[in-house]
Amino acid sequence: MTRSSAGHSRWTDEMLDELADSVSGVKDSVLELRESVSELRESVSELRESVSEVKDSVSELRESVSEVKDSVEGLQLTAQALLQIAAQQQRDNEARKAEIAEIRQRQEESDQRFQVLLSEVRYLIRQIKPGD
Repeated sequence: MTRSSAGHSRWTDEMLDELADSVSGVKDSVLELRESVSELRESVSELRESVSEVKDSVSELRESVSEVKDSVEGLQLTAQALLQIAAQQQRDNEARKAEIAEIRQRQEESDQRFQVLLSEVRYLIRQIKPGD
């Protein structure tokens, strides 16, 4: 081999070595990229599972909120009914108090009339008794 062809051969060998190193580097990069893609796919899968769990939790929470809302509405209706009953009982009690006061007043008037009549009867009895 001539010197020129030996130099050319050496240059070709060096270029082939550099190309082999580059290809090896590219292979390593591709392997790393594949690993990254695989990890990313796993992360996406885990994220999808998490999103699904969150959706389920949100759905359960909505159901719970709906049940609580129904319970609150039921309690509000019950409280309103109890307030109406209490107000009616208060009116009834006031009416009974007024009736009792009226009955007491009539009783006092009756007692006074009775005392007047009793006095008159005693007076008449004394008038009728002979010899007193």
